[in-house]
Amino acid sequence: MKKFVITVNGQPYDVEVEEVKAVKNSKPSTAQSVSASPVSAKTVSAPAPSASGSSKVNSPMPGSILKIHVAKGDMVKRGQSLLVLEAMKMENDIKSPADGKVIDVKVKQGDSVTLGQVLIEVA
Repeated sequence: MKKFVITVNGQPYDVEVEEVKAVKNSKPSTAQSVSASPVSAKTVSAPAPSASGSSKVNSPMPGSILKIHVAKGDMVKRGQSLLVLEAMKMENDIKSPADGKVIDVKVKQGDSVTLGQVLIEVA
């Protein structure tokens, strides 16, 4: 994996790129080509609970909060959608890392967030 910082419209984004080896049975090519395919909204999982029993759900990328599906005090199940984060015109469903209670919601709809920023805490 190689890490790069790409700036789009003045906004820096951290990206990781993985080199993919050619398939054995493919025809050799004299020219390199780059292809792109449409990307659909993806689901992002939060980290597992810490030793203290609570999980801080961090932003996996910079973006904006589109929707918040839970409130402080709500009971959630592992894999349940907590919020929707828009990043680079894609909607990313941020899910609960564990069963538990929402201890704190640290963002509100419309907020801009940075990579690693704590969004929600579940215990």
